[in-house]
Amino acid sequence: MTTADDTVFSVVYSSTATEPFSDDALGELLQQCRAANSERGITGMLLYRNGRFIQILEGPEQAVRETMGKIERDPRHDHLRVLIDEFIEERNFAEWTMGFEPITMPQSDAPEGFRDTFDDLESHGDPSATLRAARELSLWFRVRANQPN
Repeated sequence: MTTADDTVFSVVYSSTATEPFSDDALGELLQQCRAANSERGITGMLLYRNGRFIQILEGPEQAVRETMGKIERDPRHDHLRVLIDEFIEERNFAEWTMGFEPITMPQSDAPEGFRDTFDDLESHGDPSATLRAARELSLWFRVRANQPN
């Protein structure tokens, strides 16, 4: 049973970068996020590709909401859309103040059923489909992070 002190709040959002991020700019962003998240008890992951961000934040509700407020006011983001905000029983990214995966463009055709973006979810607004896709993304990220290079 969870108490108010150990309840974990999770937010999944997508946004568009107002300007493309170079590898150096992404490195700086990650360094800032990791330091701030560590201070606030927030964990999560960040994906970036073709000027789009998808991020999962998890931690104490007030800290996550305050962080989301800062992100919403950040001039580097545009078209921010919260896909999921919910309480969860345990952290999915407990070991990462901000896990990161640069996603490159595929060199060949994608396999059947491959999800290249979340644009379709953003357009039709089915919360259950969005939740399933975000959970699949979370699982994909955790599995990739645990694979040896």
